[in-house]
Amino acid sequence: MMGYRRIKIIIFDCDGVLFDSREANYEYYNKICRLCGREPMSPEEFLFVHMHTAQDSLRFLFRDRPDLLDRAFSVVGDISYGEFIRYMRFDPTLPYVLGELKKMGLFLAISTNRGTTIPLLKRIFRLDRWFDYVCSAMDVKYPKPHPEGVKKILRYFRLDHSRAIYIGDSKVDEVVSKRVNIPFIAYKNPLLKAMFHVKHFHELLRFTRCVTGNDY
Repeated sequence: MMGYRRIKIIIFDCDGVLFDSREANYEYYNKICRLCGREPMSPEEFLFVHMHTAQDSLRFLFRDRPDLLDRAFSVVGDISYGEFIRYMRFDPTLPYVLGELKKMGLFLAISTNRGTTIPLLKRIFRLDRWFDYVCSAMDVKYPKPHPEGVKKILRYFRLDHSRAIYIGDSKVDEVVSKRVNIPFIAYKNPLLKAMFHVKHFHELLRFTRCVTGNDY
């Protein structure tokens, strides 16, 4: 554990970690499918879109109907994600845990494959109260699992990868953390290969206090 006392930043995935957004994303992409005249998503398709960028998700959903792809992109421009915010769940323990992590002097950042919806989430949930930097799909050329976004975060804080830990819930998160050589904490997903697994955020807080020596 001694090596982790140098931890200075925790990088969070967004969907599935900070937010339970499965219902919101399900309703959002199925509305696009419906307006474009295709059937609802299959479970396999939903698993893909829940982890990838909107552009990649649309290309995947309409891979067998390329004639509808332009229509799908047009529909996205006409839909406000705000109508789906009511389906999103922000863990009620997060404000306390994030506040405690900030008291420990840690930087907190978000690396997400969300794009144009991030400013809306930041404003509605006041994410700037806790997070020092947010890197979305709009801020990089290559989304996760490419390491560009995480590397950009580290450059912003002028920190080496050895000063960071990453928390995510999907294979995409596992892969990106491995590519940047950052210790990975898996959230509510025991199937992932991780340094540590947590089921709730108080476990993350206890773990961080322990490994950084802030076990007050």
